[in-house]
Amino acid sequence: MILGFLGTGHISSSVIEGIFKSKLKFKKIYLSPRNRILAKKLSKRFKKIQISKNNQQLIDKSNWVFLAITPKVGEKILKNLYFKKNKKIISFISTINLKKLRENTKNKNITRVIPLPFIGMKKGPIVIFPPDRSVKNFFKNLGKVIEVKSEKVSKSFWATSSFMAPFYNLVSTTSDWLVSKGVKRKEAENYARELFSALSEDAINKKKLSLKQLVVESQTPGGTNAFVLRELKKKKFYKVQQKVLNSIFKKF
Repeated sequence: MILGFLGTGHISSSVIEGIFKSKLKFKKIYLSPRNRILAKKLSKRFKKIQISKNNQQLIDKSNWVFLAITPKVGEKILKNLYFKKNKKIISFISTINLKKLRENTKNKNITRVIPLPFIGMKKGPIVIFPPDRSVKNFFKNLGKVIEVKSEKVSKSFWATSSFMAPFYNLVSTTSDWLVSKGVKRKEAENYARELFSALSEDAINKKKLSLKQLVVESQTPGGTNAFVLRELKKKKFYKVQQKVLNSIFKKF
């Protein structure tokens, strides 16, 4: 199988890295020439990568084409490219829906996929819409696949994927507070990273418990965790989170 990535940015780079770390079998990967600096770095790192002369050549030579471009670029260029009817298209584009993708590419063999940067480590959720066996079998090598039958539901996952920066800011704020109390920066950052990493891993390892049960289990009456949780609720910290999710959901 020959793969082609239309758009060479952070997500493409992460997906490609995950592919090379996996046991997936493929003959070659074509990259579009747009981000030539990153494309050259990847082609030097991996022998099976080749930079195409242009977007149309990439599409013609690939069995599967991955659309890893911004919505603005997608709206501009897709309608001017030719896709054979049997060409498999995987779209990473966040705000161009399935109907519009089919109109722009004149192709119905399209699957929308939500990859996140950690796919390069073969970790994290990968949302697929509509369900597709071949796409699922491909991406299960790169993370935890979640298939959804409704595009509206898939939009909810797109919205929650916007919480990466806020999460890192929470980790960073925790580290900054430790520094303000006299802890050295390196020690503070290492502690914050390990703390939140362990919490996430603990949640994965305790799948038999619901997330609400984990909230209860992690606190004792009158304890420090109970105090902090109560104070954050008073400040409507979590209600703000819900409001922000509702706001970002409208963009999809």
